[in-house]
Amino acid sequence: MHPTVNIAVRAARAAGDIITRNMDRIDRLTVTKKRNNDFVSEVDNKAEAAIIDVLQQAYPDYGILAEESGTRNGIGGDSSEFQWIIDPLDGTTNFLHGFPQFAVSIALKHRDRLETGVIYDPVTQELFTAARGEGAQLNGKKIRVSGHKGIAGALLGTGFPYHDQSYLDTYLETMKALMAPAAGIRRPGSAALDLAWLAAGRIDGFWEFNLNAWDIAAGILIVREAGGIVTDFSGNDNYLTSGDIIAASPKVFPEMLKVINACVKDSNYLK
Repeated sequence: MHPTVNIAVRAARAAGDIITRNMDRIDRLTVTKKRNNDFVSEVDNKAEAAIIDVLQQAYPDYGILAEESGTRNGIGGDSSEFQWIIDPLDGTTNFLHGFPQFAVSIALKHRDRLETGVIYDPVTQELFTAARGEGAQLNGKKIRVSGHKGIAGALLGTGFPYHDQSYLDTYLETMKALMAPAAGIRRPGSAALDLAWLAAGRIDGFWEFNLNAWDIAAGILIVREAGGIVTDFSGNDNYLTSGDIIAASPKVFPEMLKVINACVKDSNYLK
């Protein structure tokens, strides 16, 4: 296993231990509202601190982009070409309701290229990992995206708009267009796990609007290393900036891109 994957795994497990220890005391946690339908708990903050501690001990010169504490340079103070991208608890709302669908997500980016991705489900203890050019794994075994052919009969994952509902109508148009041919659409509530499950062949495609880099960075690399395709709604690679993402197995992706691109163009969502 690549050294940065090993360190990211250690950090993810440390965060996962904090999360699982608090699962039976959710009603006693301190919870703060960040914005509309977006919450942070003391578990998010403690898990993030544990991740950063592990990563900085191993790679003190690397920068960090973390959901709760923001951006920081390496300990030397200089901006680094390497940056860890961290979501300590993707699916906080699920966690706070006892809905067991959440994960720790850690990625490493070198300049504009993703190098390492780790997604850890502390409930099932499933560990999804990838290093650029080395394939993707689930608990140490190679995984591949599905071989499903086209949208017809495919199982798709998505996420509903809940922070900013200004583009809700556009999102519903994409859902309507994909729902008719697909076998089903699932919305579990953690984009990181959705992407990990796509990489493992459990769903055939995934799309969502307006995500943050920490929601998707690790999952993007894991999907790609598992043989999947990932772009933004225009078919380009601006997903970490725009937050708009389409990811799918190779024979499902072209149809998803065509459908979603048509919907967002008709709505003037793409500027």
